[in-house]
Amino acid sequence: MLFFSPFSLDSPVAHCFEIHSTAGMADFGISAGQFVAIIWDKSSPTDALKDLVVKLQAVTGREGRVSVENISQLLQSAHKESSFDILLSGVIPGSAILHSAEILAEMARILRPGGRLFLREPVETAVVDNGKVKTAAKLCSALTLSGLVEVKELQQDSLSPEEIQSVQEHLGYHSDSLLSVQVTGKKPNFEVGSSSQLKLSIAKRSSPSVKPAVDPAAAKLWMLSANDMEDDSLDLIDSDELLDPEDLKKPDPASLRAPSCGEGKKKKACKNCTCGLAEELEKEKSSEQMSSQPKSACGNCYLGDAFRCASCPYLGMPAFKPGEQVLLSSGNLSDA
Repeated sequence: MLFFSPFSLDSPVAHCFEIHSTAGMADFGISAGQFVAIIWDKSSPTDALKDLVVKLQAVTGREGRVSVENISQLLQSAHKESSFDILLSGVIPGSAILHSAEILAEMARILRPGGRLFLREPVETAVVDNGKVKTAAKLCSALTLSGLVEVKELQQDSLSPEEIQSVQEHLGYHSDSLLSVQVTGKKPNFEVGSSSQLKLSIAKRSSPSVKPAVDPAAAKLWMLSANDMEDDSLDLIDSDELLDPEDLKKPDPASLRAPSCGEGKKKKACKNCTCGLAEELEKEKSSEQMSSQPKSACGNCYLGDAFRCASCPYLGMPAFKPGEQVLLSSGNLSDA
């Protein structure tokens, strides 16, 4: 935050600013006790900037505050949220400031709810390819996207020779269709991210004690008595006539059976099979293992080594009961 002491104004730029800012304080709506920030850059004339600070200090008084911030340092500044009532950017004659989306978002952040932003920026009268200088419509749209409301264009002026020279020197931009536009926007009367409980008045509907009256003519349209059924003039449709001969055929039970796991290809049980295929495959696997076991030629293999032949595959194994499943290793089978 910078403050300047009163000084004498003799420069042409300062005189030009005095003419432009005669009604500026009223247009900006600045009053005593408000916190105001002036955004400037290297293109802003120093004398005009000092004069604006002095004028604002006289309006805001001791209870107010006037801060001066370079736009290149605004994003790195330590300003807290909702710090200022009024922001003035590029309003000094001779300034050539372009406001990026990040700068506008930061300005909206440091504004107090209900605070206003006034900015002046050189704009193009038509859309150009380079996109460096916006049109007035795009500038208003950028303010809206930054979170401001009631965005409107206040005035458009032709650039003075000093301002044209400032644009060429500081922005490196040359164009014959530039204008200077002043735009304002207001921060909503709430902070970003704030919440409020909605008060909904939903009255409970009481059940009617008396049933509404029914129009007899309307009720008669939906009544069908037994006499109406016997009326010869009433043409009823037989529901059996709506069926085709194919509908009357009894379906084949095989066509109603749901396909089992792995039907039409090699049998393979699904994970967590419930149709019984997993148990069936397990039995087939066990029977294959049983059939692959060598069969005894003498029938005495189960009695033990004393009764076994010299080439018996069970040689060296303990006795077992007849019919008991005995698994032989590949080594035993090869030795046999």
